[in-house]
Amino acid sequence: MKRPRIFTGSYTALVTPFKNGAVAYDELKKLVEFQIKGGIDGLVPVGTTGESPTVTHEEHNEIIRCVIAAARGRVPVIAGTGSNSTQEAIYTTQEADKAGADGMLVVAPYYNRPTQEGLFQHFARVAESTDKPIMLYSIPGRCGVEISVGVVERLRAKYPHVAHIKEAGGSVDRVDQLIQALGDDITVLSGDDSLTVPFMSVGAKGVVSVASNYFPKEVSRLTALALAGDYAKARKLHQKMYQIFKTFFIESNPAPIKAAMTRAGIIGSEEVRLPLCGLSEASRKTLFAVLDATKG
Repeated sequence: MKRPRIFTGSYTALVTPFKNGAVAYDELKKLVEFQIKGGIDGLVPVGTTGESPTVTHEEHNEIIRCVIAAARGRVPVIAGTGSNSTQEAIYTTQEADKAGADGMLVVAPYYNRPTQEGLFQHFARVAESTDKPIMLYSIPGRCGVEISVGVVERLRAKYPHVAHIKEAGGSVDRVDQLIQALGDDITVLSGDDSLTVPFMSVGAKGVVSVASNYFPKEVSRLTALALAGDYAKARKLHQKMYQIFKTFFIESNPAPIKAAMTRAGIIGSEEVRLPLCGLSEASRKTLFAVLDATKG
């Protein structure tokens, strides 16, 4: 199937492989190859799935540089550059820009719980620090605040390169509101694998996926089918994958997906950094049973 335009289709929210507490850059490069060979449309390093809260500033920048170098221009790289500190988000955005990122994923400030005006000003300052495309990231379950449709409209009107949003609020209605308000002026991507097809049915253009770390071919095909309007086949694939999409979040992301990837030999270790920890035995048993059933 024809590859869609930038920021549509299937983008993998890459895990960050660790070995003995350090970033395993060789494994990260291999993971990039696995994704591209699997047909994924783009890569998103150091988002939440990449454990951005617990990598150092130096590691954060180096992970982005590593993924860009490994991708070699074959697919777009959207660097995770958000922070609850506006100055830190500007710094990381500028570093990613210098490294050659194709765009930035900028999450709503977490913990601070700014007002909607504070959100607008935060994203405005980040937008003014780069001319690369910016994808807003609304995930109220983690951040405690939602980026309102009104703020998205204001940002889109003032900053032409703010034209994308990763929507992880779990609401089809919210996606519909964004599309109704902005139409083709906004590109919405699902932030939840289990909601990709429902979101795309009302106008979203793809997904920033956790599951594609393990299933790049399947997730890529899912979004390609939906973009082509073949919802009968997309729905069938969605139904096959739905249970594992949900089970990948049986405990805090990315512990389950890393456990699955390690078991499959995609990465060499399921290490996560504290305060995250490895899966409980009960969750591990459930995850592997569902995974085996899904692949069967």
